[in-house]
Amino acid sequence: MNMIREEKRLAAAVSGPQPDKQWGTTETYSKNILGPVFFTLSNLAVAGTAGDPLPPEYVAPGQSPYIIASDEAFIASVKVSFNSTPLAALLMCLGTKVTINFHFEGQGGVATEIDLSETIETEKDVFDYAINLKALPNKVGLAPGLYMISATAIVGPSSHKCSQKVLGYGYISKVLLQVYEG
Repeated sequence: MNMIREEKRLAAAVSGPQPDKQWGTTETYSKNILGPVFFTLSNLAVAGTAGDPLPPEYVAPGQSPYIIASDEAFIASVKVSFNSTPLAALLMCLGTKVTINFHFEGQGGVATEIDLSETIETEKDVFDYAINLKALPNKVGLAPGLYMISATAIVGPSSHKCSQKVLGYGYISKVLLQVYEG
């Protein structure tokens, strides 16, 4: 009889909070059901779009993708990768906005400083995004000169009414671009 009373005393309540101790080997607790969400920025790149001229007119470094004419289109790009957890999958499905601000910092002379941005919305079951910005230097205010390129990321909000304002920030840098009068 004492054994039955002892078992009842040790048994966890059916309704109410879980006990703070583990009483048996069959109990399982999860303190992080949805998992953390994080993202990484990588592959920051900028390059002109002019192809190589036909031989024998090729002159280096005039066709370097990092040395462009002021009237030549260029593409700035960065890769954004999210981890794969249930919470990250939910945020991707909710159409979370990802804004990349490309910063062009002029290095001396008349080189200007400008910021250009591109925004995408995440999609269900997609965790990797390549965000590209295409522009013409003379149309966006890049004067001839040398530029150091960096990018900042703003993740959030989503288009859902319950979304937070901003979910995260990121930064990547150290790419060079030279613009010459074209």
